[in-house]
Amino acid sequence: MTESVVQLRCSIKHDSWGKVGSHSRAAQYWSKTPGTGAIDESQHYSEFDGQMWFGTYPSVPTYVMSTGEVLQDFVKKNPQLVGKSVLDRFGAEIPFLPKILSFSKALPLQIHPHKKLAEKLHQVDPKKFGDANHKPEIAIALSKFELFAGWKPLKDIEALMKLKPLERFPPEHEKFDDETLMLTCKSMLSAPPSEISETVRALQSLPESNFGAYSYIPGMLGRLSKQYTECDSGNLVATLLMNYLTLGPGDAVFVPADSIHAYLEGDIVECMARSDNVLNTGFCPRAERDSYALFTRALTFQPHSPQDCLLPRKKSDKGLNGKTDVYAPPIEEFNVLSTCLGGGETETHKAILGPSLMIIGKGEGKMNIPGKTIDLHEGHVYFIGQGVALDFSTEKGMQLFRPYVE
Repeated sequence: MTESVVQLRCSIKHDSWGKVGSHSRAAQYWSKTPGTGAIDESQHYSEFDGQMWFGTYPSVPTYVMSTGEVLQDFVKKNPQLVGKSVLDRFGAEIPFLPKILSFSKALPLQIHPHKKLAEKLHQVDPKKFGDANHKPEIAIALSKFELFAGWKPLKDIEALMKLKPLERFPPEHEKFDDETLMLTCKSMLSAPPSEISETVRALQSLPESNFGAYSYIPGMLGRLSKQYTECDSGNLVATLLMNYLTLGPGDAVFVPADSIHAYLEGDIVECMARSDNVLNTGFCPRAERDSYALFTRALTFQPHSPQDCLLPRKKSDKGLNGKTDVYAPPIEEFNVLSTCLGGGETETHKAILGPSLMIIGKGEGKMNIPGKTIDLHEGHVYFIGQGVALDFSTEKGMQLFRPYVE
């Protein structure tokens, strides 16, 4: 009889933007996986499990620990584990990809194409754009999390563009609307490196009071310039046009398809629709950047305030003892449960009618399923088939995250 709950084997990546040694939450989780080595305090640790993708995306497979079988093969052989509704809509697949990211410098300024554009790009260049799906995503902070996401309010951008060093960028328009913003963004992305560098230096020379509510801009320009040189166009787009947010553990953002974003520093649980399509145009080497014309063509212009980027958590009816919250983005591919237990507390997740993936984010405890008790430890990852109720208990405290679809 096929097991409905199996532990998964994960690995690690060492991108230069990752946090060093045990400062990385990704490294901490990886080191707790049975069979892995010790953390090297001189190494950068960026993403848990290749790209810490527990799903069934073919380029970054995840393995069933007990058998070594690729999770994608396991699910395809046992389609009953995803449930009828998911099977009818998505096939014998897990339609989402969770991962853990730990980063100490800005990730590329990027967007993920919406479905129509993804289909076209996949048809034209299937090697670069390996699927025809969109990639909306959420990010849940595990530590202090800094990021750029979405656009500042238009009136605020318009005011900033009146600063002397920026007068060259906005086009002549009767009013500053989303089209003006798009053209301004395009102008910044296409500007020669010398012009970007000159503008960055000129902005840094201005008093902070000139930037109104955005007094962080000169300091942020200096911080980003040290990471990717002062001639990187991402410096201007991120600091001047985008919302800058600082989140605490448990706070989350939702990034719709085609919404501009760049994560700056922190440790997060990220979950996204099952795709690997991305367009980058800043905070990366020029040779790795995509066409700024394609990038700006794909952009959407929501959200337009920091508050609109945030994804609230609410109590979930999946947790019968009231210890479980849910992050529910406005998409069909997934929700994410978050259960936090204090010492001696218990929780029951009622049966979910679709597949889920679970990572233990903190602490340890036990999980009872029909006929079996499983010891849970920080960093352990599990696939859970549809229709299984889970009982959790802990002596000292435990936190877990569980993306699911049904």
